[in-house]
Amino acid sequence: MSAAQMAIRPILTIPDPLLRKKAKSIERVDAELRRLIDDMLTTMYDAPGIGLAAPQIGISRRLIVMDPAKDEAPRTPVIMVNPEILERSDELRVHEEGCLSIPDFTAEIERPAKTRVSYIDREGKPLEVELTGIWSTLVQHEIDHLNGVLFIDYLSRLKRDMVVRKYTKQKRAEAL
Repeated sequence: MSAAQMAIRPILTIPDPLLRKKAKSIERVDAELRRLIDDMLTTMYDAPGIGLAAPQIGISRRLIVMDPAKDEAPRTPVIMVNPEILERSDELRVHEEGCLSIPDFTAEIERPAKTRVSYIDREGKPLEVELTGIWSTLVQHEIDHLNGVLFIDYLSRLKRDMVVRKYTKQKRAEAL
């Protein structure tokens, strides 16, 4: 598919209510879904980000795209349709997380270091994978989006409220 056919979609930011909704399962993998996957990858790379969930572009469906490759590293995108975490390790890992829906804000978040995930790939094939390191953090962050959870929900209430207030105020100012 040529780049001209792929669209960069607008990314929703907090406090958009769609970011807090639980996304619905995807019934089938077809050409329309693959077009959405391509748009999501284009949008993620353009942002630039390392992960994107369909709800972040206003589509309440259980679909995520991820690629933690940095700078000149070859792109290694992973697409997950209806991803589900089957297991989480007791061992934890702290990572400085950010989010395209909460621009210019990062925080250290502690999550399980290993996760086992089942999903359907872009060809409709069911797969299961064990992820570690950045991939484990990333898949948990993106699956959280599908459940209406944002990484700021792992912060203290005070810190979280501060962040939400800042963006709500910003949104109001932009609307004027």
